[in-house]
Formats: sequence, C-alpha cells, structure tokens
Amino acid sequence: MVSPMILGVADGVSQIEQYGIDASLLPRELLRHCESLGMRQLIPDKKLAQKDSYQGPIPLLRQAFKATGNLGSTTVVLAVLDNSTMIHGKRHPMIAAITVGDCEMLVLRRVETEGSNLFEIIFHTEMQRIDGHAQSPLQLARVDGRIDPNFTDAITVEVIERGSAVHCVSAYEGDVVIMGSDGVFDNLFLDEIIHLANSILQPGMGSPLPQEALAHLCRAIVLASHSKSQRQANGRLPECPIGIGGKVDDTSVVVAEVIEWTEEDKGRSGPQRRRKKQQGLWACGDFECCRGASEEEVDVNLPEPHSPLNTTPQPPNSNVRR
Repeated sequence: MVSPMILGVADGVSQIEQYGIDASLLPRELLRHCESLGMRQLIPDKKLAQKDSYQGPIPLLRQAFKATGNLGSTTVVLAVLDNSTMIHGKRHPMIAAITVGDCEMLVLRRVETEGSNLFEIIFHTEMQRIDGHAQSPLQLARVDGRIDPNFTDAITVEVIERGSAVHCVSAYEGDVVIMGSDGVFDNLFLDEIIHLANSILQPGMGSPLPQEALAHLCRAIVLASHSKSQRQANGRLPECPIGIGGKVDDTSVVVAEVIEWTEEDKGRSGPQRRRKKQQGLWACGDFECCRGASEEEVDVNLPEPHSPLNTTPQPPNSNVRR
C-alpha cells in the first residue's frame, strides 16, 4: 500500500487456505482501510473533529481492523508520516512505525563520510515471532468456528494494543523508506539491501529521486530475495539470515522517498517536480510497490510517470519472469 501519508505491507498467512479462506483478502482490505484513514487523518492542516483526528498508529490500525469483514490472518507493517509533532514550538515531522509479525521496515539517510555521500540505515524495525520460530509470527486474525470457536475480534484488538511494536523516527527530506515482507528479510542481510540501495540510488540523481530508480531498486530487492533459494555457480546455496538457501516465499516490497508537501498536493497530484513549499511539511512522495509470487514472477505497480503523489496504483505494466 502506497500513499502520500501512509505506507504499508501486509502478508497474508497462507496456512489459512486449508480452510477454504483466501489468504489475500484480509490483508488487502486492512491496507485499504489504513490508507483511507491515513489520508483523512494525516493531510497537513486539515480541520477535523477531535474524535476523527490522528491519535497515533495503534488507534489507526485498530480502527482499520475493526472496519474489515474478511476472515483471515496477516502480519503487517505501517509507516505513518506525522506532520503534527511539535518540539520546542516548532513542527518536527516524524515517521511512526507499527509492526505486528515479521514484516520489517528500514529508513535510510545519506551520510557524508570520507568524501562519500552514501545511504546508511538509521532505523530498523525487528520481527515479532513467537519463541523466535520462523513459522509462528505474531498475527492479526479473524477466524470462524471451524478454526477456533472461542476466538473473537477482541483478541486481535488486544494484540494491536498490547502486542504491536511502535517506534518513531525523525523524517527529513531525502530519507528513503524500504519495507517488505519476511520473504525479503529472511533471505537478505541488511548490508545486502543497503548495497543495492547505494548501487542504484546514486548521489548525483538529485531530489526527488527519479521514479525509475525507485522501481529499479524494488525489482532488485525482490529478485535478490528470490535468488537466495537458487544454487550458485559453485553448486552451493547462499547464506541467508534464516539459514543456508533461505526460503521460497511470496515477496512484497515498498520503496518511498520523503519529499516536501506542497500547496498543490492538497487537492491533486501534478507533474511538477518542484512546487511551492508549505511550511516545511513532508510526504512520502515518490514510491514504488513490487510483489513477487514465489519464484515465478515479479509484478511492479508503477504510478503514472512523474506524478510524485499519485495514490492510485496502476495495473502492472512490467513483468520480470525468472
């Protein structure tokens, strides 16, 4: 899920399919409600009644889950760009991250060191797995009596309120957010992801970064994740965080850049790359979303070219087959 004020990845738990439940329905519905709430609550300087205003990532995720109706089980990570935080009387934009389960998120920032201007990881969420078991992530679930007759939505609400991990990090123009499902972070080490980012997002590209470069990084992360389950030229399987050879898994990745929120962005997305500033407000402007299905195909959802605040993903127009 990609939008100017909120980003998200939700990974449906496939074991639910043995009960005839489509594992993709609940995560998709959950992210739709998160996006709707985020765009209503987080647009800068939008006047809302107190009860309808942004109260933090936990209330937002709780409200989104309560609005869903599908059965299923999912992990989730959200990045919420909050322009309302004030420090010493000045606006201080923050990224609030909330995770349930084993989706993860990175924030990268360029740091000048010894003449170079490379991205470094300045923030990283951690997986939530029950007893550290790869097949037992913390989950948001809604099930019927076939699975557990005593399970109610109140249990999932308690997971959101008491089990989710919440972090805040300062947001600066040019920061890059990378989030992905466990298919990414079980297979790729963090230094491999940062190497891909620095190889593709070159310092001379300027800001905002070219949308094509963000799409390239998305594809590269998904393909690198999938390659870990293939034997190398020497016949050996690669090392991975989860163990030698990694794991074959559906993979979702979102890459976004923090850019300036402008007057025009209040009502529309436009082709301008530089527009009138609005009091130092930030948005997750240029973004790409990729989904890789096991080892077969990578779909890249590309917004319209040069439209940094296009919130409606377009039909996939690029397929990388392996």
